[in-house]
Amino acid sequence: MFNNLLKPITINKTEIRNRIAYPSLALLYSYDMKINDRHIEFFRERAKGGAGIVTVGPVGFDEFGAGLIGPSIATDEAIEDFKKVSDAINNEGAASWVQLYHAGAYSKSMIIGGKQAIAPSSVKSNYTKEIPKELTIEEIKELQQTYAKAAVRVKKAGFTGVEILASAGYLITQFLSPLTNKRTDEYGGSFENRTRFAKELIATMREAVGPDYPITIRIAGNDFVPGSNTDTETPAFAKVYEEAGIDAINVTGGWHESKIPQLSMELPRGAFAYLAENIKNEVKIPVMASNRISTPELAEEIIADGVADMVSLGRVLIADPFFPKKAAANTPEEIRPCVACNQGCTDQIFFGKPLFCIANAEAGFENVRHIEKTKDSKHIMIIGAGPAGLEAAIRATEAGHTVELFEKSDDIGGQLWIAGTPPTKQELWELIRYYESLLIKYQIPVHLETEVDLELIKEVNPDFIFAAEGATPLTPPIEGLKDDSSVVNAWDVLKDNPKLGKKIAVIGGGAVGLETAHFLSEKGTMDAETLHFLFKYKAESDERLHELMKKGNKEVTVFEMMPKVGKGVGKSTKWILLGNLDEMGVKFVTEAKVVSIKDGLLTFEKDGKSESIQFDNVVNAAGSRSVTKIADKLESTNIPFKVLGDSEKIGQINDAIHSAYLAVSEL
Repeated sequence: MFNNLLKPITINKTEIRNRIAYPSLALLYSYDMKINDRHIEFFRERAKGGAGIVTVGPVGFDEFGAGLIGPSIATDEAIEDFKKVSDAINNEGAASWVQLYHAGAYSKSMIIGGKQAIAPSSVKSNYTKEIPKELTIEEIKELQQTYAKAAVRVKKAGFTGVEILASAGYLITQFLSPLTNKRTDEYGGSFENRTRFAKELIATMREAVGPDYPITIRIAGNDFVPGSNTDTETPAFAKVYEEAGIDAINVTGGWHESKIPQLSMELPRGAFAYLAENIKNEVKIPVMASNRISTPELAEEIIADGVADMVSLGRVLIADPFFPKKAAANTPEEIRPCVACNQGCTDQIFFGKPLFCIANAEAGFENVRHIEKTKDSKHIMIIGAGPAGLEAAIRATEAGHTVELFEKSDDIGGQLWIAGTPPTKQELWELIRYYESLLIKYQIPVHLETEVDLELIKEVNPDFIFAAEGATPLTPPIEGLKDDSSVVNAWDVLKDNPKLGKKIAVIGGGAVGLETAHFLSEKGTMDAETLHFLFKYKAESDERLHELMKKGNKEVTVFEMMPKVGKGVGKSTKWILLGNLDEMGVKFVTEAKVVSIKDGLLTFEKDGKSESIQFDNVVNAAGSRSVTKIADKLESTNIPFKVLGDSEKIGQINDAIHSAYLAVSEL
C-alpha cells in the first residue's frame, strides 16, 4: 500500500532502507553538553520503529553555536559517547546521522556562558534581541575548519552521515539573507558572495570526510520573513550546495522569527511540501519534504507524485516511533497521531525543559517507562472513556489484563470532542480515532450510555477499578450566571453549536475562553472551499477575499480578571491564537471582575469603577472542576482503585494520558 514510501533510496553510495527520515529536534535531555542513556534509548526507539534515517541533533561543535542546549561533539573525547548512539541506531537497521548546529546570531548569551554571539554582521537579532559580534575573515576560515573537524568526529563515531543546519534563521541563513548580512567584503553583497561561506564550508567538509561519506543539508524553503529570501531564491542556493558536494537536501519552512506558523495545527498537513518540490525541480540529488506530514497516506502521495524523494517526520515519530513499521504492516489506523499541539515538544524547549509527547507517555522516557506483561492478570473496570480512561484501557490490555470500559455518554472521547471543535483544532479528534482502532483491535468491551453505580460495580465484580469521570464546567459566584436566560456554557457552545445572538461576552480569558472566542468569531466567515473557488476563478479581488475570510457575524468580547489573557495556552501557539483573535476583531477587557448578569446586561468592575454592557449572550468559560461522583464511593466497595485524569486533578490532555499510563505500569 505504501510501496513508494517504503522503497529504499541511495544517498551518495549509502542505501537507506526507506524514504522516512527522523530529523534533528532539540530534546534537552542533558545540560552538560553530553550524551546520556536517555538520549541513547530515545534514538534507539526511533530506529527500532523502522525509520530509514535517524538524526541526532542539534549537535554543537564550538563555544558559540549551541551552548548548553544540546550534546556537543567539539572535542575528540565526545566520540566515545556518540559511538553509543550510532551503535544503537545502526544495530536497529537505520542509517545514523548527526546534524551540526550553529545558531549564529540566534545564540542567546545566557546559554553560551555570557559570551557575545557571532554572526556575519553586527545586526540586532529579532529572535534574541541581542547584537552579535561580526566575524572577521580569519574567524570565518577557522569556523569552516571547526565544522569540518566536527564532521570527521561524527564519521569516527560511526555515524552513517552528517547534516549541516542551514535553515530556521541560523548562521548559514544569516550569511544568505540581505537582512542579516551587511558585509562589504567577499562574504557579503552579491549572490556569489553571500553563498561563499556555505560553499566553502561544504567543500572543506567534503575534503575532510572523503568523497563517499554522505553530507546532507537542511535548508529553509522560504525564510517567510519580509525582506529576506523567498522560494524564488532558495532553488539557486540549493544548486550551489549540490555543486559544492551536498548529497541530499532536507527542506523545511522558515525562520523562527517568522510570523507564519511553522508547526502548529494552524499549518495544514503537508502544506510546506511545495517548498521541497520547488527545490527538487532544480537539483538532481534527493530532496526531503518536511513539516506536518502526519500520515503514511500523505507521505506516500508526496513521494508518488514526485514532490519529494523522502519525507522528514519529526514530531510524528516522537508520537509514534513505529509509524514506519505500522505503515509496512498496512495498519496505519494503529499509528498514534501527532496532533501538532506543540505542548510537549516545542513549548517545553522554549522554556528550557526536556521534550515529551502528550500522546506518547514513553517518548523521552524510553529508558525508564515500559508496559510489562503482568504475571497476575486482573479483571479491570474503567469508568469514563475520556483520554485517561482510554489510555488505561489500552495499556492495561497490552499488559495482559482483562478490561471493560464504561461510559455514560453515547461515544468515547470525553472532552477531546470539545477541545477539537475550535478552528484548526480538529487534529485532536485523531486521538479518538486512534483509541477507537485499538479498542477494536483488542476487542475491549465498551459499554456506552451506561451510568456506573455501586450496584453495577457489584455486578461486574472487578479486581481493580480505574475511575476517570473527567470534569464539569465551573460556575463562579456571579449573580445570574446560573440562571440568566442569556448565559450558555463554553462546553455547550463547542459541543452543540447553539444559535447565539450577534453580541457575545465570554467570561474567562484562559485557553477555553480564547478558543471559544475564536470559534464564535469565525461564524459567518468564508469557508476554505468557497475561498478556493473564488480565488481560482478570480471572482473577487485578493483584498476582498481576505476581508471575507476574517469578517464574521459575531461581536465577541472576552472578560478576564488577570492583567493578561492566555493562561494555559502554549508559548509556541499563543501568539498565533492571539493574532487570529485580533484579526477577527475580538475585544479584551482585562483586570475586570464580572459581578452580575441580568437579561444579558453584564456588569463588571474595573479600575474601581462599575460598568455595564448589554450582550445578546454571555458564555461562561471560567474553568472546570473534577467529577468524583463514583470515585467518592469506591472506598466502600473494598475493591482496589485509582482515580485518573481530571477526576484526580484538573489538567491538560498529557496529564490524563500520562497519569493513566503510569497507573497501569504500576499495577
